[in-house]
Amino acid sequence: MEIFEAIEDNYGGVIVNMKKEESMDFLKFHTMLKASISHWRIKGKKGVWIKLPIELAHLVDAAVKEGFWYHHAEATYLMLVYWIPHEIPHTFPANASHRIGIGAFVLDQDGQVLVVKEKSGNMTGTWKLPTGVVDEGEDICMAAVREVKEETGIETEFVELLAFRQSHKSFFGKSDLFFICMLKPLNFTINKQDAEIEEAKWMPMEEYASQSKVKQSELSKMIANICIAKKEEQYTGFSALITTSGHSAKKCYLYSNNI
Repeated sequence: MEIFEAIEDNYGGVIVNMKKEESMDFLKFHTMLKASISHWRIKGKKGVWIKLPIELAHLVDAAVKEGFWYHHAEATYLMLVYWIPHEIPHTFPANASHRIGIGAFVLDQDGQVLVVKEKSGNMTGTWKLPTGVVDEGEDICMAAVREVKEETGIETEFVELLAFRQSHKSFFGKSDLFFICMLKPLNFTINKQDAEIEEAKWMPMEEYASQSKVKQSELSKMIANICIAKKEEQYTGFSALITTSGHSAKKCYLYSNNI
């Protein structure tokens, strides 16, 4: 009986990477899946991961009928999982639990802060710091630089991580991490993003902090106070230190204070 080609993971399971070029109908897939599970059970395997490209989405129903469930999805694929030893609880790691966002605190040479008004969202009509979401594989410090450039046309360099906030059930049930980054501007002429930004300008920090929406929100008020303290050199954040982990040569950032 034909079974799927699989690679072993590090935890007694197997991973099946279906290729979008594979021509497979429902019946063939279902038959091979049943045979594969029987084979893996005899071999003592535990978890089964099947990565289905979007071109093979018609096979999802067959996998679900065999007891697979969704683990996560991306733009081009769906990951399904199955646990063979039903007598013990599965040990699949949870899907990503957090979304990561940034807010950028940018001061010019006169001590004014870079602010924007967005065309939509719950802060419409209020001057706010440039914000955005960190992309997959993007460093927090680099995301802040990118978002400021996209929204205002201002080139910057990262200075410090000032604070961060965690909240739960924020975006489709996921938790949210929001990092406030201080950036140094490298130019000062604003060229705003027309699609999302209504206005952008340099504003006195005290005027920004005195807005009603800022004063009414405990979180916004605390962030504004941190930024004011930093402007007055009464607050120290975390610098981004390039390092490597013990098991990899990949570069990463450690955000740390006064090493």
